[in-house]
Amino acid sequence: MRKKTAVILLVVMLAGILAACSNKEDSEENNITARNTEKIVESETQSNAETEVVSERVAVENGDALIEDTVQETEDTTRTTENTAEMENQNSGSSILITYFTVPETDGVDASSGASRRIINGEVIGSTQVIAQMIQNSTGGDLFAIETVQEYPGSHEPLVDQAAEEQEEDARPELATHVENMDQYDIIYIGYPNWWGDMPMPLYTFLEEYDLSGKILIPFTTHGGSSLSNTVQSIALEQPEATVIEHAFSISRDEDFTAAQETVDTWLQEIGMM
Repeated sequence: MRKKTAVILLVVMLAGILAACSNKEDSEENNITARNTEKIVESETQSNAETEVVSERVAVENGDALIEDTVQETEDTTRTTENTAEMENQNSGSSILITYFTVPETDGVDASSGASRRIINGEVIGSTQVIAQMIQNSTGGDLFAIETVQEYPGSHEPLVDQAAEEQEEDARPELATHVENMDQYDIIYIGYPNWWGDMPMPLYTFLEEYDLSGKILIPFTTHGGSSLSNTVQSIALEQPEATVIEHAFSISRDEDFTAAQETVDTWLQEIGMM
């Protein structure tokens, strides 16, 4: 009986020891699992933090790039605006001068076909002045009349006779009008009637009075059949440092001046001034 009791006690004790060991192992496994879980959480947290830092850095860098692009775009826009303003200024009245010499004939010539005069709104004006005003209508330039101290005859025959005498003498008639601010002009239209196959001598006085180096000179003429003759080449010789447009404008007295504005505009487009 005692042996049986001792055996039962021994079995109970062994069962308790085994249960305690099992609980200890389970506890250690749980602790290991918990520690591993904490490490995983810490790793993920660190990874997420690093990801956020990288994302923030990329966002900042992209923001810097955006700022740089915006600045560059602003600079490009500014340059474009400046270039546009410069182009507009070049074609405004502040940089374009339309000079002309004309002597309206007051008698002896039919006003509808005379090479030297036209009647506009009841006023007799020179044909060259008419074309100058048409150029101004399309370019917005400043008009300037080249006038002389001496007066030219209003009658046709005395006028052409005096023009011939001045050519023979290579005269330089004194001018009564002068351009005070020539430096501000970049483009200068030069208009004149064709007298005896040449410019009137006051034009030579005008061209010798100013240094037009670096400027664009654009001739235009009215004539009775001689067109431009060699006047464009003469202007180039007088102003060798200027750019003289060879495709100059000429109009005959036989043409219809009432429709000349369209002809003038076509010419301006051809030379790139409109």
